[in-house]
Amino acid sequence: MKGMLFIVSAPSGAGKTTLCSMAVDFFPDLRHSVSYTTRPSRPGETNGVEYWFVDDETFDAMIERGEFLEHAEVFGKRYGTAKKDLDRLRSAGMDALLEIDVQGGETVKSLLKGGVYVFILPPSLKACEDRLKGRGKDTTKDIRKRLSIAVEEMKKASEYDYIIINDDLNAAFEKLKSIVVSERARRARMMDKVKGILEGR
Repeated sequence: MKGMLFIVSAPSGAGKTTLCSMAVDFFPDLRHSVSYTTRPSRPGETNGVEYWFVDDETFDAMIERGEFLEHAEVFGKRYGTAKKDLDRLRSAGMDALLEIDVQGGETVKSLLKGGVYVFILPPSLKACEDRLKGRGKDTTKDIRKRLSIAVEEMKKASEYDYIIINDDLNAAFEKLKSIVVSERARRARMMDKVKGILEGR
């Protein structure tokens, strides 16, 4: 049976990356679909783990060849989800987790049916600002820009199937786990297993 697709979006500083990493570590049959990006790698990041790091020329060539399911520019750097990587995961029966921005989420929703869409929210804009400052990766100007974009992204939360407010990391993770477990148990996804039981397989 083809694997499910979970799409997780959030504004900067909401804790999306941490929650997604926790989910992949917890569920052995849930895998990250690793995105491609033109941004430089950060200390501690490994090519092919957090992202596939490529230059603009390579990214342009992938667009021309139609290799991306979706791609978008975020804060001056480009990100994209490769069709082949996603198809390979799901064809192997693995559930795929896409950690993408709101633009990407909208594109995927328009192209693929059956995905489960989860939006992560910070408890407040102040909490979002504090988290961005705490990362130590952005200038004051960049943080202001990210917060401005965050407000616009949060307006899209109503278009997602689930909303998690990340005011406590462990509690937010429990909610994300519950979503994965519940969606896997839906009738439409379980009928092949029911058929197998009835046929004695």
